[in-house]
Amino acid sequence: MISKYAKTAATIFKPFVDDFDYKPTNYLAADETYVKIKGVTHYVWFVMDALKKSILGYQVSNTRSIDPCILAMRMAFQKFKEFPGLNLKFVSNGYSVYNLAKQQFALNDKDFNLIQVIGLTNDDPISKEYRWLKQIIERLNRTFKFSYQFTNGYGSGKGSDTHVGLFVAYYNFLRPHFDTYWESLNSISELEAVPNMTGKWQKLIELSQRHILTNQAS
Repeated sequence: MISKYAKTAATIFKPFVDDFDYKPTNYLAADETYVKIKGVTHYVWFVMDALKKSILGYQVSNTRSIDPCILAMRMAFQKFKEFPGLNLKFVSNGYSVYNLAKQQFALNDKDFNLIQVIGLTNDDPISKEYRWLKQIIERLNRTFKFSYQFTNGYGSGKGSDTHVGLFVAYYNFLRPHFDTYWESLNSISELEAVPNMTGKWQKLIELSQRHILTNQAS
């Protein structure tokens, strides 16, 4: 069961995590994975910067349809100060909903280069060139599912939102990553100065509260 303290922390973290200036590259990758809420299959959608590894968009849904896909993608696209257009390479699996989402974004002047890597073997030129990007988001899904296993499934939609929100905060700002020589993906001096993980969580809460107050004052 997700505690009320975890729910409060996730609520505090969300504006800071979502508003952070990730300075994304032009290589994004998307994928979805399933979870259980009260024994019923739901889906978690992730969109990440495939080069910098940060999670830029995320969504929990009860359907594997276009709406949550678009919401996760829109959250990621909002991280760009200037949308890169066709210079953006957006890698996904072969699920048709990504192509439908691309069409919807194109109608709103946000066209991009969708690259769908299909199957498990490199039987076509696209798979040969871009599978490594799809493998990056698949590794993210495995990391998420490892943390999800300890929950034994969620007891409510609020619980799933809380866990996913805490996971994104941890993954983007606290988790040591091999690609960054076991440092966090997004370096923040006030976090780096804290020597232990408990203290880092407390500092991230402080930074998030400060961010909320700044937004309220503006």
